[in-house]
Amino acid sequence: MKDMTPEDTLPLLRVRGLKIGATIYPPGERPRDIDIVHGVDFDLEAGKVLGLIGESGAGKSTIGLAAMAYGRGGVELTGGEVWVNGRDMLKAPLRDVRRLRGAEVTYVSQSAAASFNPAKKIMEQVTEAAIFQNKFGKKEAEERAIELFRKLGLPDPETIGLRYPHQVSGGQLQRCMTALALCPEPDLVVFDEPTTALDVTTQIDVLAAIKDAIRDTGVAALYITHDLAVVAQVSDHIMVLQQGAMVEYGTTDQIINNPQEEYTQALVSVRSIKHVEKEPTDNPLLRVENITARYKGTDFDVLRDVNVELHPGQTLAIVGESGSGKSTLARVITGLLPPSEGQIIFDGRSLSPDLKTRPLDDLRELQMIYQMADTAMNPRQTVGTIIGRPLEFYFGLKGNAKQTRIQELLDEIELGEGFQDRYPAELSGGQKQRVCIARALAAKPKLIICDEVTSALDPLVADGILKLLLNLQKIEDVAYLFITHDLATVKAIADSIAVMYQGQVVRYGPKSQVLSPPFDDYTDLLLSSVPEMKLGWLEEVIEHRKMESGGN
Repeated sequence: MKDMTPEDTLPLLRVRGLKIGATIYPPGERPRDIDIVHGVDFDLEAGKVLGLIGESGAGKSTIGLAAMAYGRGGVELTGGEVWVNGRDMLKAPLRDVRRLRGAEVTYVSQSAAASFNPAKKIMEQVTEAAIFQNKFGKKEAEERAIELFRKLGLPDPETIGLRYPHQVSGGQLQRCMTALALCPEPDLVVFDEPTTALDVTTQIDVLAAIKDAIRDTGVAALYITHDLAVVAQVSDHIMVLQQGAMVEYGTTDQIINNPQEEYTQALVSVRSIKHVEKEPTDNPLLRVENITARYKGTDFDVLRDVNVELHPGQTLAIVGESGSGKSTLARVITGLLPPSEGQIIFDGRSLSPDLKTRPLDDLRELQMIYQMADTAMNPRQTVGTIIGRPLEFYFGLKGNAKQTRIQELLDEIELGEGFQDRYPAELSGGQKQRVCIARALAAKPKLIICDEVTSALDPLVADGILKLLLNLQKIEDVAYLFITHDLATVKAIADSIAVMYQGQVVRYGPKSQVLSPPFDDYTDLLLSSVPEMKLGWLEEVIEHRKMESGGN
């Protein structure tokens, strides 16, 4: 590599034999070194976008940060070469690396809310790197920021920078973070799951804004995601990663329409579940009647006159964007938020509006599985203890009887032998969620509320969880109230659907009916916003919306 061709003939980013490792410290064992990335090679030309796709632990973010010569959380770049604009950044002096970051290479993280300083105004943060790196003076940087705000479709571009982060929506803040990354006029931007945490309707706006900004500025980009349908809309090429190694590399068209490797084919075909809608029984298990609710100390109704039914052994999907009232409805049903009007009828009896006054059987027969398995389990308790607690609490099981039932539940969730003595930290994301499912099943419930249980999981892992839930539904005859903003999940598992918007149910009925036209405006917007795995889909959606709004 010493006798290199002139700089202007090199790709903007050139990675050769990249190896990344870390030292882990297993409890009760000696520290040991592990490899995270195993000799990855790729090039990225100026003005092009390379998508990095794969499940958690594949090495996507680690490789993206390596483009900035950065190893996060004790990770070390142990071998290979990372050339940016003709310089090997792994051998460059630290001062050169510091000049690179925030100037030639910038970064957009998954959570803008966690990345912005809540005590500083947006404009100050968006312009900080450009000013610090001497790319622009303060006035020039602010003028460029306003131009970017306008280009990214933010409201009131002249004044939005005067707001604090909490004074804008999640989608607006994510676009502000894109403006922050573009403000210094970098050559390369690393987008690390920039739309994963957003609702589908907001995701479309942010994705379109990012694609337009990439095109208009001519910047090169690494786009990291686990969603092939999303990356297909912005990338020129895609590299598929698994366990730190490259599985497949090709044009976006080839990867989407003609994948060669088995793992890539599995990613392309994910959400292939075919669930036949079941006919409702005569007597619903759950009836939500005329529920209106507000949070303590406020006079604003977060739920307004909500009416839905769920029948035994069936799945009712509650769908809508953030703030629509989905999780609030779950809080009312579980008794965590007493309603101001209406009642909850469960298995023919009226539930007490307050959890504290409900009898033990009401508590047992209505269980929950939460979105974040990490925070839903005590990290100091073993899997056996976590699953065993409801067995002891509700049924008084102890000793061998409890151990036998714990193992039966582990077998049901397809974990089998050897998991009872493990701690949550020793499990993968999918395994943790399976343990949470087993804990809910331990109570022998008639209804389980699943609150975004797959939204934090990779597509392949989420697909496995959904198949498991459907299989368990047949075995246990349990009903699911499935809260989600993922329409692909809804199509895969639901028998009936309630679409919520601003605290109200705007569309409700059997899945076949709710997903068939004619649609109300909001349901049409939701359904049209679900990314499809085909080239040009984003442009089609944007053009359709322009026509719907009269070309404006």
